[in-house]
Amino acid sequence: METLLRKIEKVIPKSVYRHAQPLYHYGLAFAGALWNRFPSRKVKVIAITGTKGKSSTTEILNAILEEAGFKTALSNTIRFKIGDESKENLYKMSMPGRFFVQGFLRRAVDAGCDYAVMEMTSQGALLFRNRFIELDAFVLTNISPEHIEAHGSYENYINSKLSICKALEDSHKRSRTIIVNIDDEESPRFLACISDSKMTYSLRDAAPYEILKEGLVFSMNGRRVTSPLSGLFNLYNIMAAITAARDQGVSDDIIIRAVEKFGTIAGRVQKIAAGQAFDVVVDYAHTADSLEKFYKVFAGPTKRICVLGGTGGGRDTWKRKEIGRIADAYCDEIILTDEDPYDEDPRKIVSDIKAGIKTHTPTIEMDRRKAIRLAIAHAKPGDAVLITGKGTDPYIMLAGGKKMVWSDAQVAREELGNK
Repeated sequence: METLLRKIEKVIPKSVYRHAQPLYHYGLAFAGALWNRFPSRKVKVIAITGTKGKSSTTEILNAILEEAGFKTALSNTIRFKIGDESKENLYKMSMPGRFFVQGFLRRAVDAGCDYAVMEMTSQGALLFRNRFIELDAFVLTNISPEHIEAHGSYENYINSKLSICKALEDSHKRSRTIIVNIDDEESPRFLACISDSKMTYSLRDAAPYEILKEGLVFSMNGRRVTSPLSGLFNLYNIMAAITAARDQGVSDDIIIRAVEKFGTIAGRVQKIAAGQAFDVVVDYAHTADSLEKFYKVFAGPTKRICVLGGTGGGRDTWKRKEIGRIADAYCDEIILTDEDPYDEDPRKIVSDIKAGIKTHTPTIEMDRRKAIRLAIAHAKPGDAVLITGKGTDPYIMLAGGKKMVWSDAQVAREELGNK
C-alpha cells in the first residue's frame, strides 16, 4: 500500500497535488483506519495537545496508568511504546503520517492494551492524522503562538488544535471528557467543545507549592507530594496528568506513588551526569516562552552557559530575535550554533537570533559539537551548561533533504568524558 501511494504521488502534477492535498490526506486517514479495522474503537484513547508540555504530560500519565496496573501504549515525540516494548521516535514527527497512527493503535489493540496515550499536534491535525480516532479524553496543556508559517496565522493554529478537541465531539465512546488548563487564556474556547464531562486544573489546585532546582513540592488534596522534575512548567504537566488519571478512576494513593517515583524525561530538563562538578542539562525548549521558563529553573548564583540555535530553517522566523532577547536576559554566556537549518543559510538564522542580544557578546560556533565542547570547557564548579533546542531530536536537518544523525545528550556525555 505504501509503495503504491508513493508511485501515485510521483505522477500527480505538483499544482494538482497542492490543491487536492487536503482531500488526499483525509482519504489517507480514512484508508488507514479502514485498513486497520478502526482500532481506536477497541482501546481507550487519551489525546494530549498544546503548544508545550505534550510529550512530558503523556509520559507522566503513562507512568500513572502503569502504576495503576493498566497495560498502555504511548505515542509521542520521544518514543513509541506498546506494553513493555519501547522504540525511539526517529521520524522527527510527533504524529507520523500515512497509516502509522492507525497501525500503532491496531498494534496496541492486538497487544491487549487498556489505554493508548497519544500526543497530538496542530500540524498532524492539519494533515487529518487525528481523524477517525475515537477519543475517550482530550487534554489541553497550554496555547501560545507556534508554527505560524505552517498554519498561516495564530487563529488558524488555534483552530487546528480545536479540530482535535472537536474530534471528541464526533467520538462514539460512552464517556468523553475534556480536560483543560484553566489558567490558559484560550481555555474557554476548548471548554466550549461538546463532551460528557469537563474537568479543569490550575496551579491553585497544587498550592502551596515550591519550585526548587532539584525538584517540586506541591499539595494534592492536603497531602504533600514531591517530584524530582524541575520547573513550573513541569508542575503544570503533572497537574494535567493527575487530572486525566483521576478522570479514569485512578486513586490518589496510586497517583502520588507514581508521581514521586517518576524520574527524568529524555530531552526534557535532562541532566547529563558524568561526575562533573557542574550541571549539564539538555532540553527541547525552542520558543522564547519555553526558554524563559527553562532558564528560570537555574536562576540564582549559578552561572548559566547557554548553547542554543534557532527555529528550523524557513519557519517561525518571527521569534528568532525574541529568542535572542530571552538568552540575553537570562544567560551569563551565550554560544549560538547550528540547529536545523534545512534549506536556509544557517548563519542567517544565527544572525537573526544575535539581533535580539544587546547586553552580551555571543560566541558563534556553527559546529554544534564544538559549541557544546566549548560550553563544557568554560564551566566551573556550580555552573550550569544549558543545551536547548533539540531535546531528543535524532537528526540535524540539512539542505537538500539531507540529515545528520545527532543526539545532544550523547554528544554532551562524550565531551564530558573528554574533559
